[in-house]
Amino acid sequence: MNKNYLQYFLYPSSLFVSKEPYVVKTILGSCVAICIWDKRLNIGGMNHYMLPNWNGNDLASPKYGNIAINKLVDKLMALGSRKEDLVAKIFGGGDMLEGSRGNSYLIGERNIRMARMVLEDKNIPIVASSTGGKRGRKILFFTDTGEVRHKFLEKKVY
Repeated sequence: MNKNYLQYFLYPSSLFVSKEPYVVKTILGSCVAICIWDKRLNIGGMNHYMLPNWNGNDLASPKYGNIAINKLVDKLMALGSRKEDLVAKIFGGGDMLEGSRGNSYLIGERNIRMARMVLEDKNIPIVASSTGGKRGRKILFFTDTGEVRHKFLEKKVY
């Protein structure tokens, strides 16, 4: 990072969008983060959601993929983005629980599917992804360039 970027840590169930250059950081396990970048305006944002879709109960929050993706796109559009200028990168959705293959939840896989489905429905191309697997990820997203740096985290055994 040769620029002096403002920094923001993105917690689960939230999203962040800025016209100013930021490096947005987050840590993912079965959660998914989508980084959307506007290649015309050089602005971007990221969400971090925990569950694939809102079922109509509780609050319609960015905890849910279908809500988080729509809110992220809406916030970029409010800053002047056009859908045809947006590109997406998807991260996370790991299978973090031992023996969860026999488990019917498969939260990580469902989170990944939701991301791909909503972005395809919105005609926002996915230009990169690092999803699934058995390890967590640390993500750094540069909102002005669309660059994402990520590294795998070693799984801790408790």
